[in-house]
Amino acid sequence: MGRLFLINLEGRMYTCKHCQTHLAVYSDLISKSFHCRTGKAYLFDKVVNVTTGEKEERMMMTGVHTVVDTFCVRCGSLVGWRYVRSCSKT
Repeated sequence: MGRLFLINLEGRMYTCKHCQTHLAVYSDLISKSFHCRTGKAYLFDKVVNVTTGEKEERMMMTGVHTVVDTFCVRCGSLVGWRYVRSCSKT
């Protein structure tokens, strides 16, 4: 494993709740009206300092979607998911 280079953001931002690594700035927030199996979920236009897992098909409230889980690059905590493809018409 090599040296970890983190992107530092300016201004108001969202951070990892476990290690406070910068993830997104407030201006990149698109919507707070999403829900996931653990509670509230936010939709962002852009995030940094994350890595993704394997693609998987997951049943969501709007149908079946191909998604990848998203993890904090510093501590490895699950911070969300990213849509890859929608399999059903919504």
